[in-house]
Amino acid sequence: MNNKKNYCTFYLVRHGETDWNVKKIIQGHSDNPLNQTGEKQAKELAKKLKNVHFDTVFSSDLLRAKRTAEIIAQEKKLAVKTNQFLRERAFGKLEGKPSLWLIAWRKAIKKGIDMLTDQEKKVLIKEDPEIESDEALMSRFLTFIREIAVAYAGKKVLLVSHGGVMRIFLIKIGYFKDEDESYQHHIKNTAYIVFQSDGSDFVVKEVVGIEKN
Repeated sequence: MNNKKNYCTFYLVRHGETDWNVKKIIQGHSDNPLNQTGEKQAKELAKKLKNVHFDTVFSSDLLRAKRTAEIIAQEKKLAVKTNQFLRERAFGKLEGKPSLWLIAWRKAIKKGIDMLTDQEKKVLIKEDPEIESDEALMSRFLTFIREIAVAYAGKKVLLVSHGGVMRIFLIKIGYFKDEDESYQHHIKNTAYIVFQSDGSDFVVKEVVGIEKN
C-alpha cells in the first residue's frame, strides 16, 4: 500500500439493505431505515473491519447510512459525524418509483428525450431540475473528500454513503472506463472501496462487494 504520509486512506462503504432495496424502488433522499437484513449486514461488516483502526467516521445523514456507520463505529468507540455531501443522488419525482425508471432516465441523458417511449416521457423530463446531475453529485462529494484528505493526511477514515455515489465516483476516477462498464457491475449492500488520496490524486487499493452481473 502507498505509504506516503500525505495520503489519507478511505474506506468508502455502501449502507446495508433497506426494504426499498429489496423491492427495487428508487430511494434517493427518501429516508428509509435499514431492515433486519441490513442490520445484520452492517454487523458482519463491523466484524470484518474490526482490526482496521479508523481515526474518524463520517456518514451520509440519511438513516440507512447513519445506522450502518453507527454499527461499525460502535465497538471502536467513535462518534459518527454526518454530512449531506455524502448523500445519495437526489432523484426528485423518480423517488419511490421502480428502479427500472433509472434506465429511462439514463437513456434520456445519453440519447435524448426523443428516444423515450410516450409513457416514459410522461414520467420523466430530461432536464428535470429535481434530479441531481452526475456533475453536481461529484462536485459536492469530491469537495468533501478533498477537505477530509487534507485534514486527515496519513490517517484512516471510514465513510458510509450510497451505491449511486460510489458508482459515479469509480467512473470519475477511472476505475470504470465509462458508464456502460459500471452498469455491468452490481454494488452490493455494505460493499466498500479502499482508496487513498492527498486531495488531488485518487488511488484505489481494494474493492469488495462490487461484482460483475
